[in-house]
Amino acid sequence: MSDQTPPPESLLPYDRWTEEAMRNVALRALEFAARNGLPGEHHFYLTFRTDHPETKVPGHLKARYPQEMTIVLQHQFWDLKVDRAEQKVSVGLSFGGAAANLVIPFAALVAFWDPHVRVGLRFGEMTAPDAEGETVPEAVESEPLPPPPEPQAEKPETPAQVVSLDAFRRRPTRE
Repeated sequence: MSDQTPPPESLLPYDRWTEEAMRNVALRALEFAARNGLPGEHHFYLTFRTDHPETKVPGHLKARYPQEMTIVLQHQFWDLKVDRAEQKVSVGLSFGGAAANLVIPFAALVAFWDPHVRVGLRFGEMTAPDAEGETVPEAVESEPLPPPPEPQAEKPETPAQVVSLDAFRRRPTRE
């Protein structure tokens, strides 16, 4: 077998399952923080699409971040909720002293990062539910997660540890 031979096409949706599992890791971390608060030095960076039709952010933030925004959940946030039925995360934050409530659909999430333990996840876009009613990601990103922009937060001390799908893909064997 040569390096030119493409891998066989899978009849199982591994990319979709992996994407769903990675999103579930982020959602479980958010659910934990909603129930128990953030333990120790853990804090989360959430990057999301502000141009997603179901994202709800105040107009002045939407004007400042028309496509994508990163928020930090660390010291001053409240009413963090993960609603799996509605597939949305909501949280209260303060921007320049003004309180704001954000509603972020799961499909709008771009990245999750906990710099305390250097765990970072980048998500592909999600499309409409498939025939089984599951949400299907459009693409799975496997490139390194760059440090988040710092519009509202301090710069993290260390880069994220990215989970790469390449480590789990079968490589063609050389003969």
